[in-house]
Amino acid sequence: MFRDLYLTFKEFLRTFGAMQLFFLRLLSNSPSIFVKRFNLVVQQVYNAGALSLVIIMVCGLFVGGVLGLQGHANLSKFNAEDSVGTFAAFSLIKELGPVITALLFAGRAGTALASEIGLMKATDQLSAMEMMAINPLRRVLVPRFLGGVIAMPLLVAVFTVIGLFGAHLVGVTLLGVDAGAFWQQMQSTLEMGDIYEGIVKSIVFGIVASLYAVWEGYNAVPTAEGVGRATTRTVVLTAIAVLILDFMITAVSI
Repeated sequence: MFRDLYLTFKEFLRTFGAMQLFFLRLLSNSPSIFVKRFNLVVQQVYNAGALSLVIIMVCGLFVGGVLGLQGHANLSKFNAEDSVGTFAAFSLIKELGPVITALLFAGRAGTALASEIGLMKATDQLSAMEMMAINPLRRVLVPRFLGGVIAMPLLVAVFTVIGLFGAHLVGVTLLGVDAGAFWQQMQSTLEMGDIYEGIVKSIVFGIVASLYAVWEGYNAVPTAEGVGRATTRTVVLTAIAVLILDFMITAVSI
């Protein structure tokens, strides 16, 4: 048992160190991509961000609606129905917006990135690029990584805005909360530090989700089964990392 634990821990350290070196290689090649191949980054922002807007907006609307229902039902016990807007804003900006968007991003864009890169490896497209003296990391991986990192904060902003609209729709339109009190209490209570916390989380989660996607795709076993496993690992590891980092960032910011 101790030998198995030792070998597992050793393999974890080896993989973690290799991922950090891979991350540094991505960062070192990022400035040149912005200068020489910016069109590739824009294309990947579209693939990772714009094509995910539908699921982000639909989920944001109904999450905001649920917050409006739950907030009104619980705050009415204390005669504080007008604070539904504050309750929804804090929940969406600091927690639910970044976390749920990151999980949806991993399930939609992350799996697409991992499977696409894994399939390129399985069909020897990456090897063909190396044969033609083209660096696959710079041509394929870095634009996809940067596209995910840029798209994540934008998706979080869309999710939060649509969520607040859903909370307003339920709280004000359906349940009769005063619209002026809904927005006035939100604006007077919410501070810039709360918004900065949400921005930091969205950037960190974007880096983590994009890194796991390109890492798993690039290191996938070049078979159909290997690509499937890499796609599954992308979602699982991203979800675990996002929840752990969410706790750590929240603990530091309090």
